[in-house]
Amino acid sequence: MSVRVRATTSGAWIVDVMYRRSDGRRARERRRVRVATKSAAQRWGEQRERHLMLHGPTPPKQKEVPTLEQFAPRFVDGHLRANRRKPSAVASVESILRWHLIPTLGTRGLDTIRIEQVQQLKLKLADRSPATTNNVLIVLGSVLKRAVEWGLLDRLPCTITMLPVHRTERAFYTFEEYDRLVEVARRRGDQAYLMVLLAGDAGLRLGEIVALEWRDVDLSARRLTAQRSEWLGGQVTAPKGGRLRRLPLTQRLTAALKQARRVGSSRVLCLPDGSPITRDRVIKAIRSAQRVAGLVEGGVHILRHSFLSHLAMRGAPARSIQDLAGHADLATTQRYLHLSPAATEDAIRLLERDTRGNQRGTAISGLGI
Repeated sequence: MSVRVRATTSGAWIVDVMYRRSDGRRARERRRVRVATKSAAQRWGEQRERHLMLHGPTPPKQKEVPTLEQFAPRFVDGHLRANRRKPSAVASVESILRWHLIPTLGTRGLDTIRIEQVQQLKLKLADRSPATTNNVLIVLGSVLKRAVEWGLLDRLPCTITMLPVHRTERAFYTFEEYDRLVEVARRRGDQAYLMVLLAGDAGLRLGEIVALEWRDVDLSARRLTAQRSEWLGGQVTAPKGGRLRRLPLTQRLTAALKQARRVGSSRVLCLPDGSPITRDRVIKAIRSAQRVAGLVEGGVHILRHSFLSHLAMRGAPARSIQDLAGHADLATTQRYLHLSPAATEDAIRLLERDTRGNQRGTAISGLGI
């Protein structure tokens, strides 16, 4: 048994205590002590030596790891709301926590969520689409990562593997079907007509249609800017992905906007008293027109898909479609590009060229072949 003391450059003392444990094995403890003199540090070390021989070292304090249910509100406020995520994103995460994660894993400590528990969660979601299941898993992964970042966990307790998602073709209207819907909407009134054109001729999302204001529309330049979106409860935020878009107007959409112009209302679409129109009213108006036209009732989103599909079918460049759609990732836009006849035809034409770039089967100057 021994106590050694040495000074540090900062004025503290390192006390090195060698002692024998109750099981006979030798042990060592080193502490930094701030006392005035070396003799005081020596006395502290001797007292510590006696304590260690009688009681052993103080066990490390265990972290109190919350359950998933206890941590969920802290995660929503400290991560989502603190980082100013859109209300729609916050509500979506809260819904996943409430309906999927808390009922299945809520009583478990975050450090006890292992791969087996993740697999059981996947099994419970077997009747849901792979995309929906992956959304649940993404939220679970984010919860665990925040717990590590905030010092509640030393490391991630498990690895989360996503399900493979097979992309399906997006439903859209043919040119003839869309023209039929536009005509039905025109006969049903100016607002229904404008709603259909904003979705089908400009590719606006539902929240963007509802939140569109006259200051976003430049009729002389035939252009509108999609820079805000309204979510449930009238909350106005930035569009999806935070990306504003400047969209050229078709001739018929320009004419419809001129016809709808109303003095005293900031919103393009509003009720007779000038108050903002609701999302439900837009959905009902478009679905009613779709039903009368004898089409699949895909609401606003099938019109947006039709807008993008028609651009691809007319041979618009991928980058232009991406910009008009407001897609953050070109991979999202590529779901529509298979509809472009130019893309496949131009690719096949490449086979008809020789190594010098000349068209096969045509005369090359001076050779007569």
